Amino acid sequence: MVKRLLSITLACLLLAGTATASITTNVQQTVDEIIRIVSDKEMKKASSEQKRRSAIKKSLSAIFDHEEMAKRSLGKHWNQRTPAERKQFVDLFASLLENSYASKIESYNNEKVVYTKELIDGDYAEIKSKIINQKQDEFTVDYRLLKESGGKWMVYDVVIEGVSLVSNYRTQFNKIISTNGYPELVKRLQTKSNEVKMQ
Repeated sequence: MVKRLLSITLACLLLAGTATASITTNVQQTVDEIIRIVSDKEMKKASSEQKRRSAIKKSLSAIFDHEEMAKRSLGKHWNQRTPAERKQFVDLFASLLENSYASKIESYNNEKVVYTKELIDGDYAEIKSKIINQKQDEFTVDYRLLKESGGKWMVYDVVIEGVSLVSNYRTQFNKIISTNGYPELVKRLQTKSNEVKMQ
């Protein structure tokens, strides 16, 4: 399920339609940069894989608040973690997301995104959109953003067809921790991150 969600999520980052408001500016800029990276002939070469992955991850980091996403995904277990454990978890979570995204982005297939509505409530915002693939199938994708201290809007969750990416992770993480303990979750994230890097 998570793999499918990640795959669909990436489509919404690959080719944006017309930005409807200034809040989408950072996303639009990142999308343009990602398209440039995956479309570059030199970057497509097998010998440039590491460079390509690094560039994609850097671009994604510009719009995703990994720490906020990690905190929300860990839920009630976040407060029980030490500062060192929190840092380790955020790093593992970011690595897992970035490498999973990179592997999907490279299979870009001309998906189109149309932004349909923007909702702002104080320091929170939600951008509603839909993805249209070549078969004209449509998927709804809602970005949830948080306005940070510097005034920049960052994505902390993505809701795909009504399913929250963060909530989905939180359910899985909570089940693992409740059954096998927090160390087991860390172990699995480390293993998964390493597997994705090797793909």
